[in-house]
Amino acid sequence: MLKKTLAALALSAAVIAPQAMAADYAIDKKGQHAFINFKISHLGYSWLYGTFKDFDGSFSYDEAAPEASKVNVTINTASIDSNHAERDKHLRSDDFLNVDKHPQASFASTGVKMTGDKTADISGDLTLNGVTKPVLIKAELVGMGQDPWGGFRAGFAGSTTIKLKDFDIAMDLGPASQEVELTLSVEGVRQ
Repeated sequence: MLKKTLAALALSAAVIAPQAMAADYAIDKKGQHAFINFKISHLGYSWLYGTFKDFDGSFSYDEAAPEASKVNVTINTASIDSNHAERDKHLRSDDFLNVDKHPQASFASTGVKMTGDKTADISGDLTLNGVTKPVLIKAELVGMGQDPWGGFRAGFAGSTTIKLKDFDIAMDLGPASQEVELTLSVEGVRQ
C-alpha cells in the first residue's frame, strides 16, 4: 500500500511540476525596457520609422514547457510617434488608427510553436482599428536571469508584418506602402 501511495505521489508531482515552473512576467514599462516599433515604406522611396510610446502587458514563460507560454499586450494608439507632429496627427485620424473611436490596440496569443532552441512562432489575435485578425510573430528569447535589484527578468524580441487593408486602413499610399513591419522588444520582470 505504501509503495502504491508513493508511486501515486511521484506521478502527481511529475504531472504538476511542469505547470508549477511557469512564471508570470510584467512588461517593464516603468523602466522603459520594452519597445513596439514600426516601419513602413514611404511611397516606395524610403522608410518611415515610428514607435508606440504607451503600452502595457504581461507574459507567462516556462523554460521547460515554452509551448505553454502566453502573451497579452495593450497599446494606447494615441501614443504613436513618428518624429513628426503633423504626420502623427494624421496617423491618429480616422484615415489610419482612428484613435477617437479605437483608443487601444491589443495582442493576445493563442499558441506558441518552438522553431529552435531559442526561437518560436507566436500565434495570436491582433485587434487594431476595431478589427481582430490572426497574426504570427517570429520571436526569440534574448536572455533571462537575475537583475541587480534582486528580481528575475526575461527578454524577448519579435517581428511580424501586417497588411493595412486587413485592419480597414484603406488609405491609398501606393502599392509599396500597404504593409507595416512591427518590431517588438520586451523585457519582463517575474512577478
